[in-house]
Order: sequence, then structure tokens, then C-alpha cells
Amino acid sequence: MQAPVPLSSAAHPTIDGHTRLVPLLAYPSEHVRTPALFNSYCAARGLNAVMFALKVPPAHLQSTWQSLRHIENLAGVVVTIPHKAPVATLVDSLEGAALHMGVCNVARRGADGRFVGRMYDGIGFVAGLVSQGIDIRGRRAALFGAGGAGTAIAHALCHQGLAHLHLINRTPAKAEALARELAALYPEVTVHATLADPSALDLAINGTALGLHPGDALPFDPATLGPATVVAEVVMQPDTTALLQRASDLGLRVHRGVHMVQTQVQLLAEFVLGPRG
Repeated sequence: MQAPVPLSSAAHPTIDGHTRLVPLLAYPSEHVRTPALFNSYCAARGLNAVMFALKVPPAHLQSTWQSLRHIENLAGVVVTIPHKAPVATLVDSLEGAALHMGVCNVARRGADGRFVGRMYDGIGFVAGLVSQGIDIRGRRAALFGAGGAGTAIAHALCHQGLAHLHLINRTPAKAEALARELAALYPEVTVHATLADPSALDLAINGTALGLHPGDALPFDPATLGPATVVAEVVMQPDTTALLQRASDLGLRVHRGVHMVQTQVQLLAEFVLGPRG
């Protein structure tokens, strides 16, 4: 995989009748940063494709999805909050991690209008850590949030060699169910659905949407962490969330949400723009 894609002002090739469309479904959509990264990637490689955000309310997701099936120059769809789990039920098949998790963040449209979904959030998040020199092998991490992105990140962390994972979720039963699933798939990783000692963590991750809106509560208190703990985000906009600002003020190392998508862009482009079945 190539280096993370930087935000760029590179001019996009002329959009014409041959341009392959890749809408990003979100609600709200004002915070998304993936289109700028994706379009920079395509421009740099001379790919005639463009990504744009569609602000789709959850109540209209299903009808919107069915309409997308009939757009012949639509290469695929990228999905973000709050549509990752619902879209997994709307695609025609799931592959890879998405098949085990029941969530997806991208779907490729075949020539017959059928969609195949995959999940790259976890892979992208871990690759983003690696790109910033953060090694998780043998380490202890806490993940706050067991939704679509959180579930994907939990799987990727365990797959990458994490030693201990603590899962904390607003609904404890959801964290407990994910902990049992991970323990069965990754017996070498100690997985807990509780967190007794935050000060012993190497990595604390916000896997929720808290921080996306002004006035959101912090997903956890960085003041309870040890001085060597890295505080990581999945929220990409604002670039410095209230959580990251608080952690920085305390002298902790922070890891921004944009790193997750920077390392995903190549994978997303290769998947949706590759040969169609």
C-alpha cells in the first residue's frame, strides 16, 4: 500500500459523460473529508472518477439506495455515519471483515446493479496508526464505542497483534457481545467489556461520533490516563476535537481521525474502480 494521501488542491480532470461516480452517503454531510482525499488521489493518477457527498436522512436511505442501482456510471458508494450498519443489510453480498461484522463502509456496484460491500474502517485506522509510528503489537488499548466503526477497529486491532483490548459502550450488552465474538476469533488477545485502570493504557480510542458536534460530551476523560497513553480519534471534522484538545492540554500524544481515511483512500478507489462483475 502506498503512503497516505495528503489533502491536495490538485485539479480534477474534466468531468464528462465517462466519469465514474462515487457518492458518499452521510447524515449530516458537512463534516466529511473523504471526497477531497479521494478526488486528489484520482486526479494524481488520471482516473476519471469523482466522489461527492450526499446528505441522506436515515428515513430515506432505503429508497435512495434502490435508486442508485439504476445509475450505470456509478462505480460504487462510500458510507459513513449513521449508515454503515443499515447499508450492510441493503447490499446484495458482503465480503471480508464486513461479512463477520454486519457493517460496511463501501459498496461496489456491478454492471447488473448489484452491490458488494466491504469494511475498510478498521484496516484504515490501524494503517493510520502505523503511518504515524504507533506500534500496537503487544500493547493495551481501550476502545470507546461498539458501533460500525468501533467494531471494525476492534477486529483490526486484534488482528494486528494487540495484547489487551477493553471495550466500553453506552449499551454494555453490546460491548459484552463484541468481546465474546473477539475472544472466540482471537484467543491470543485478552478482551474485556470493562475498564478498571485507565492509567495502564497504551492507547485510548474514541470510536464514537462524540466530538462531531459542538457541545458534545467527551467520550472519556483524558485526565484519567497515564502520561504515555496515546489518545486517538475517528472523528475527522473538526480536525482537533474537544477530546484531542483536552488530551493535548494534558501533554498526551494525540492521533487525529483524518489519518484513518488518508490510508483508506487507495483501498476504496481500487475496490470501487476495479473490474466490475
